[in-house]
Amino acid sequence: MLNPGLAPSHFVMLGLLLIFAIAHSGGAALRPWVEKRIGPRLYRVVFALISLPLAVIVITYFFNHRYDGWQLWQVQGVPGIKTVVWVLSAISFLFLYPATFNLLEIAAIQKPQVHLYETGIIRITRHPQMVGQIIWCIAHTLWLGTSFTLVTSIGLVLHHLFGVWHGDRRLHYRYGQAFEMVKQRTSIIPFLAIVDGRQSLNWQEFIRPAYLGVAIFVGLLWWAHPLLIVATSRVGW
Repeated sequence: MLNPGLAPSHFVMLGLLLIFAIAHSGGAALRPWVEKRIGPRLYRVVFALISLPLAVIVITYFFNHRYDGWQLWQVQGVPGIKTVVWVLSAISFLFLYPATFNLLEIAAIQKPQVHLYETGIIRITRHPQMVGQIIWCIAHTLWLGTSFTLVTSIGLVLHHLFGVWHGDRRLHYRYGQAFEMVKQRTSIIPFLAIVDGRQSLNWQEFIRPAYLGVAIFVGLLWWAHPLLIVATSRVGW
């Protein structure tokens, strides 16, 4: 018999994350093959139609079960913790959404392409989404302090660590030696390539409308966060 603290929702969330990981990473792996048959724009639409509903399901389930399981720690009443969590969350979005630089491609208005970047946030880390996800998980696990949140965070981080290997493998397959040169000049660990002299920051590369968009998004999310919790609570699972 399961410990009452180890709620079934822990395993449901891991299952949902696994389904999302298979769909998302599997879709990325099939991209070259699928694009040859249906074109990059239709591929992007199909990929979004599969990934976005799964992401909504995962987020909704997380909101509704975030306090399941053991309460491992409780720091919500500690002065300054809420500010720390929001600052970390804001920083995480700056790493999580570098793809906002190509919104027209995301929407399939322009032809979606695979880019080989070595500027901007890629100078800090070659895998900004992984770094952003880890920061987000640290912030929310610290704030909520439940075993369900910890299990969710572990699942998310493992998926993104797999994405590091999978993403590098796909870029090597597509770009070959050109990617290997970028790989040598960048780092997975944030700021490591800058510290050891392989990269240098150019702050002008960060003066882009996309970052303003992310800042506006964070502000809207802060405002809408209570509304999202209320909305998801009306879903019966």
